[in-house]
Amino acid sequence: MPSATTSAPTMKKDHEKIWDRCLEVIKDNVSEQSFRTWFAPVKALRLADHVLTIQVPSQFFYEWLEEHYIGLLKKIIRKELGTEGRLEYSIIMENNAHNSHPYTVKVPTSNVRETRNSAVPLPADLSQSPIKNPFIIPGLKKVMIESNLNKNYSFDNYIEGDCNRLARSAGYAVSSKPGGTSFNPLLLFGGVGLGKTHLANAIGIEIKKNHPDKSVLYVPAEKFTQQFIEAVKNNSVNDFSQFYQMVDVLIIDDVQFLAGKEKTQDVFFHIFNHLHQAGRQVVLTSDKAPVEMAGMEQRLLSRFKWGLSADLQTPSLETRIAILDKKMYAEGIDLPKEVVEYLAYSITTNIRELEGAMISLIAQSSLNKKAVTLDLAKQMIDKFVKNTAREVSIDYIQKVVCDYFDPPIELLKSKTRKREVVQARQIAMYFAKKMTKSSLANIGAHCGGKDHATVLHACRTVNNLQETDKQFRGYLDDLEKKLSIH
Repeated sequence: MPSATTSAPTMKKDHEKIWDRCLEVIKDNVSEQSFRTWFAPVKALRLADHVLTIQVPSQFFYEWLEEHYIGLLKKIIRKELGTEGRLEYSIIMENNAHNSHPYTVKVPTSNVRETRNSAVPLPADLSQSPIKNPFIIPGLKKVMIESNLNKNYSFDNYIEGDCNRLARSAGYAVSSKPGGTSFNPLLLFGGVGLGKTHLANAIGIEIKKNHPDKSVLYVPAEKFTQQFIEAVKNNSVNDFSQFYQMVDVLIIDDVQFLAGKEKTQDVFFHIFNHLHQAGRQVVLTSDKAPVEMAGMEQRLLSRFKWGLSADLQTPSLETRIAILDKKMYAEGIDLPKEVVEYLAYSITTNIRELEGAMISLIAQSSLNKKAVTLDLAKQMIDKFVKNTAREVSIDYIQKVVCDYFDPPIELLKSKTRKREVVQARQIAMYFAKKMTKSSLANIGAHCGGKDHATVLHACRTVNNLQETDKQFRGYLDDLEKKLSIH
């Protein structure tokens, strides 16, 4: 009898001692922050038949350990318990409905045979399964969802310019201290193809680099909506919400897609509130500013304005050239400078189109076994952007005129009254009016802040000169051929 009374506490101490020894090894193999986050909360429950059962606080916790530390855990368990050693998780989940007592779900690790021992039964009013991961595809083996970040969209290949400096700086700040800045949420908005998705992914990648223990999840709003619809069909909306409430950093791309979807907005509202109150970071992208989002609930819009809304604008000429140079370097290709400049001058509003045009040009050159020339670029641009390409940009007109007459483009945009510069400026204004749909005020703004009356005067002057000066008319004919994209 005395031996029986002492055996129970001995067994209890044994499994705790074994886990303590495991923790000592783990501590030497992971960072201090990782240890505190992922291993300090774990408790050893029991040891039976070479199976050590440990208690973890959530399904998400279990999946993270399985995804990131299973190799280390396997080695340690085998070292402590021998080749037959196994590890089993017991997940403690809070029952906040009718019962204040936690319940336990036993989940074997991927390196454990499915045990036949019955788990502790769940209360009748609760689901019989752990939280469902909305990213798991039915029929496939359950896998811990990764961040869904595109590794190609990093800060390293994101070109900074005046058009995106605020957004990029805010993104860097969030990456260093997610949830700990006033930029929560961070809303990135701008037109199509201006780099919102790239920047959102870059923020996520940088957070993972700076804070490897934080869970980051990138999801398009359309995917979020589809998952919610499936959750409604499967009567698992609570699981859906709890899954999203677990992440440390949530990145929702194209949040305007939620417009008009009241139920989806409602569940997102509660997820957003939970994450924000818990000090987690939310990053959103949209094709328009909050004040312009139609069909979005006011309570959501007010929360979008809590942090920072950063505008991504159309990139400047210099930024567009830098983007192409970076793309060429990454792809290991080289294009003539005049071709790069022509692409940058011709496609002015969409970075995605700009990069696509360059790739198409290289592909066309390779397939047709032709050298990449300015003529080939002009032919390709005409097909690539169709009707929009027929209208050359004011920037390109200025470049061609300055190349022809030799004054620096900065001088053409200055206030100088030197005769040769004034003439080049007037010719640039003339062709801008003739070959673009820009207003006179816009043309004047591109030519050093001149007003519409100055542009009109320039056009009249050029028209008069070409009627009376044969040499001047020759200049215009040459320039028109250079500017023609046909």
